[in-house]
Amino acid sequence: MKPAWSAQHCYREDIRLINYGNYDKAPAKRIEGYRACAGYDAITAALKRALQERNERVIVLETYTEVNVQEILEGVKGLNATFINAEECMYSDREYTDYIRQYLTDDRVFGIMNTLNIRDFYWNDMVRVMRERIRETAGTVVVYGVGASVVWEEGLLVYADLARWEIQCRFAKGLSNWKSSNSSAPKLAKFKQGFFVEWRMADRLKRKLLDRIDFLLDTNVPGEPKMVGGDGFRAGLDLFSKEPFRLVPYFAPEVWGGQWMKEICDLDRSAQNYAWAFDGVPEENSIYLQFGDVRIEVPSIDVVFYRPRELLGDRVHARFGDEYPIRFDYLDTMGGQNLSLQVHPLTEYIQSVFGMHYTQDESYYIMDCDENSVVYLGLKEGIDKNEMIAELERAQKGGEPFPAERFVNKWPVKKHDHYLIPGGTVHCSGANTMVLEISATPYIFTFKLWDWGRVGLDGIPRPVHINHGKQNIQWYRTTGWVKENLVNRIETISDENGTLTERTGLHEREFIETRRYTITGSCEMVSEGGVSQCNVVEGRGAVIESTDGSFAPYEVHYAETFIIPASVGRFVIRPLDGEVRILRATVRG
Repeated sequence: MKPAWSAQHCYREDIRLINYGNYDKAPAKRIEGYRACAGYDAITAALKRALQERNERVIVLETYTEVNVQEILEGVKGLNATFINAEECMYSDREYTDYIRQYLTDDRVFGIMNTLNIRDFYWNDMVRVMRERIRETAGTVVVYGVGASVVWEEGLLVYADLARWEIQCRFAKGLSNWKSSNSSAPKLAKFKQGFFVEWRMADRLKRKLLDRIDFLLDTNVPGEPKMVGGDGFRAGLDLFSKEPFRLVPYFAPEVWGGQWMKEICDLDRSAQNYAWAFDGVPEENSIYLQFGDVRIEVPSIDVVFYRPRELLGDRVHARFGDEYPIRFDYLDTMGGQNLSLQVHPLTEYIQSVFGMHYTQDESYYIMDCDENSVVYLGLKEGIDKNEMIAELERAQKGGEPFPAERFVNKWPVKKHDHYLIPGGTVHCSGANTMVLEISATPYIFTFKLWDWGRVGLDGIPRPVHINHGKQNIQWYRTTGWVKENLVNRIETISDENGTLTERTGLHEREFIETRRYTITGSCEMVSEGGVSQCNVVEGRGAVIESTDGSFAPYEVHYAETFIIPASVGRFVIRPLDGEVRILRATVRG
């Protein structure tokens, strides 16, 4: 019997794959009343005009870590300026590397969160000398580098930014971390240094500069820079905090990846697989701001930093600050393999060991699956925990494969099932399943217990963290408890006026509430003082409309994740045709 999925032809034999063909991979918002420019010639001319109009002679080129500064300096050499590298006032690369080692640890994946700032690595005496040098230099001066605004706080502030996903792509191609000579290091090690150290520091500085930026420089496409004035940049962020919007999705392969997203999201059919789709992670994704015919890409976390109260709502902002707490992503194993058997940390563990505020509780919403698909969830009754750990450790050392089915429940799944996974619960998605993963945002804290004896796409065995895992497994979460608490805890709230409203989770230990709306007419909703993150889980799509005309109708499509800021207040959702099913996640009050 042939498999239901073919990686080469991507066909379904048992269930017809519904593909509406309208998934938008490049969602953008048009920002009216402002202009942007593209190319270094236009950027240089714009900077010259700004210097003259403002009677300034110093440009402060503040850069995010991993921005290609040399490309920018070469591109704007027409300024005929004296270029001064602010990072000459910093710790040496070796001193910096030695200092941050305490936060990186020897672990392949996990480091420790910290409160470091870019300013911490600048020598005060050297900064004073450089400031005097800038004062004494005649003509136009460009002070550049990570922390340039620390050295010179006046002048024209240009912020060169770069999306998190683009940084990771450059890591894979050999780019080193900031102030590091680690081009040959594994991408995972580079990501760890970025995630736990440099991006935290860069973001802390960015928060302070958002109101001061005179120009935002988009450096995401090598050799194709784009620039918009600070007022236009901030107007764009402001607009995103007031209207429904989508993030720019990105897709990544993995050893267990599948074929479903190739069809639904119209991806490269020749690729081996796509495992992940990040379509709702503001810390990782970006947004597109459209200024005339110039499209500017900026990290979506900038909206959270700039307008946290408007986006998140007072209640959520009070609890999480300017961190976005909800995360949606896809896990595609259709025609692929099981995910790793894993567990996420308890709150006290992630706080005490890694310095994170809250943990990665999550859930699996089943978008699609085959007849025999399963989810591994919770432990079987009466198992011996010591025996299970011994078997995991033996398998990891090269012994017999871990007998997962002897210790872990396998639950048959069907489309639109919802499985809840509070931290401490052993779990993984099985093969031939398309999962919409709904979780809290500390997403890298996955303790793999068993990876089915695989190596990663890089040919290196993937990290396994049995020691972390065994300190977090909740051994009481066995078959009966899981069935009662975590499997399809779906209840009807109301069924009237063309809308069926159901509560689908999450567990009481989790701060996220999810509701599913099956809409055949129109459904009026309220933000209830908090941000909503939603996904079209069935149907061609929907239109989101304002009840007071404060934003234009916004169209979303099947499988797309979208965000409704708290500031929207009341809104109406209507199906594009017939019926639509929307899954909505909010933070519980």
